Amino acid sequence: MSLAQEDIEQIQDLIKKIILESPEALNANVRYELDLRERTIRVEEELKHQRELMLEGFKQMEKRFEQVDKRFEQMEKRFEQVDKRFEQVDKCFEEMGRRLDRFMFWSLGITVSCAVFVVNYLR
Repeated sequence: MSLAQEDIEQIQDLIKKIILESPEALNANVRYELDLRERTIRVEEELKHQRELMLEGFKQMEKRFEQVDKRFEQMEKRFEQVDKRFEQVDKCFEEMGRRLDRFMFWSLGITVSCAVFVVNYLR
């Protein structure tokens, strides 16, 4: 049951006529497209705003990292000062150790000398 060319043309004419008679369908499509475009524009604006907020947040984070870096540099300087102080204390302990060694040698020498003197005197 194939359709003749005239039947096909008649069906097409009827479809066109029905479409042209119902402008609400065309308007609905246009309204829907306008709605979609408006929503798209709103989404793009919101994304732009979010991007600006993110960039501002990144700038603030960068400033904070710079402050933290400065703080670490200050702490590093303090640690260097403490290291220098410990080196000075180590030098003092070494000097005291040498003095104590000399004192011990002198004390031993005097004690032995006194012991020898007492032994010789008692004889």
